[in-house]
Amino acid sequence: MTMPLYASPEQLMRERSEIARKGIARGRSVVVLKYRGGVLFVAENPSATLHKVSEIYDRIGFAAVGRYSEFENLRVAGIRHADLKGYQYDRRDVSARALANAYAATLGSIFTEQLKPFEVEVCVAEVGATAAEDQLYRLTYDGSIFDEPKFVVMGGQADTLTTKLKESFESDMELDVALGVAVKALRANTPTPTNGDSDPVKLEVAVLERERRGRKFRRVTGAALDTLLPAEPEEPAKDEAED
Repeated sequence: MTMPLYASPEQLMRERSEIARKGIARGRSVVVLKYRGGVLFVAENPSATLHKVSEIYDRIGFAAVGRYSEFENLRVAGIRHADLKGYQYDRRDVSARALANAYAATLGSIFTEQLKPFEVEVCVAEVGATAAEDQLYRLTYDGSIFDEPKFVVMGGQADTLTTKLKESFESDMELDVALGVAVKALRANTPTPTNGDSDPVKLEVAVLERERRGRKFRRVTGAALDTLLPAEPEEPAKDEAED
């Protein structure tokens, strides 16, 4: 009789963590940061239809990196959770903290009970009546939850982006300044092509606006985005060859 191979619980957890981290690292980066008027979402996203940033409820936004089908399931579940709670109680009772706790429980259960964990990292953000009430929660593949005071960076080379944002982030920035800080970090983290054909980083941008009436979430696209974006850095002129 062949004996089954044994793997310790610690080894299983390490292997699941490695699978999830590698999947998340392959994803394009997302930056979520606070600014004077609310919360700004900036994501590298070449797709015009598969969104990485979305609205969950009146004052709550969602951003994610990793495997699209998995974080899309989480997004839909979050909308249903928020809608049900708002219907049963009051719309003001729906909060980012409660939603983040629900996501943490779901991700934790999947990580410990299923063979393959979700390869996702999620940010749940809420804009408050004042800047002090704005909330950012980052959730990792194993259900860990972190309350971030200034900004959240996920996917790609997150450590490098975090270092760049720490150097340039300032409290109470205007929207155009905050967007410039995020885009500058993303551009610096994008490798320069060696063949000279540099495609611009395609961005998905949205905000939770404090002063917006009703639903606070708004996508920033087209001419409105072009107006806010910082200018592309100019390439240095090449010296002409001497005759």
